[in-house]
Amino acid sequence: MNREQQRTLGESPAFLRILEEVSLVAPLEKPVLVVGERGTGKELIAARLHFLSNRWEEQFLKMNCAAISDSLLESELFGHEAGSFTGASKTHHGRFERAHRGTLFLDELGSTSPLVQEKLLRIIEYGEFERVGGNKTLYCDVRLIAATNRDLPSLAESGKFRSDLLDRLAFDVLTLPPLRERDTDIMLLAEHFAVGMTHELKREYFPGFSREAKQALEEYAWPGNVRELKNVVERCVYRNDAEKEITEVLFDPFDSPYRPIGKADRAEAKHNVTTLPLDLKQTVREFEIELLNRSLAEAKHNQRKAAELLKLTYHQLRGYLKKYELLKSD
Repeated sequence: MNREQQRTLGESPAFLRILEEVSLVAPLEKPVLVVGERGTGKELIAARLHFLSNRWEEQFLKMNCAAISDSLLESELFGHEAGSFTGASKTHHGRFERAHRGTLFLDELGSTSPLVQEKLLRIIEYGEFERVGGNKTLYCDVRLIAATNRDLPSLAESGKFRSDLLDRLAFDVLTLPPLRERDTDIMLLAEHFAVGMTHELKREYFPGFSREAKQALEEYAWPGNVRELKNVVERCVYRNDAEKEITEVLFDPFDSPYRPIGKADRAEAKHNVTTLPLDLKQTVREFEIELLNRSLAEAKHNQRKAAELLKLTYHQLRGYLKKYELLKSD
């Protein structure tokens, strides 16, 4: 099993369906849009798309569009000519040129400017572009895989993302399931990360999780998904005795009696007065949602503890969460 296969572990139906979709679309010379919450493994799916395609021996380049400014992003994607701006002492080949005949993965595409979106549309449609400061049309053969954790159709409706670009990108859309919808994968991944951390610490073996620890891991909502699970498990392993099974799980590393608290924010909320007239049903709905979210946060997303804080049974809490569709949101 290679390194990429090791990191895309899962046997839940939701996860296996995504792998099937990846296998179907990977051989096609079409753009793919990967959508998912933070920490769901969008980059790993993009890599799998590349290595299962006919371009697997060519370049696989990655770039996070939200990590740099718009002006630099244009240069990084399409390159620039010498002298095109202050400090441009020589010609710079952008990611599209360097990924010729390969695959380019653009993460956080929803954060790009209208100018970059216009150039992306042109290169997807015709395979042509110009470097910043240049007037010569260049051509490249690149398969584009884009990723986002934002709702691009809504952004397009509000004019914040080009609808025509969205149409070109969305030949197929792979929407990754959050970890809370992959309940049978939680312990599989937790054991994998625990064994990996054990090897990193040069310990002889991993003694395992207690029944209470397993229950805590399985009941947690995982707003940070697989990335958060990895951090939580690795933190448990290194803090735990090498020869004893893990009995306690620390979900929030900031949890401390000495943690600074925003007293000004609390005081402002305390003095906030509801005025009439108001929509009673909507106000009650918003208040209940706020209490549910606060209880989940207080209980570190352990639903049984959250139910106790609200003096509800576990099943009553689940009913409220389903009523307000909070089981499918962070």
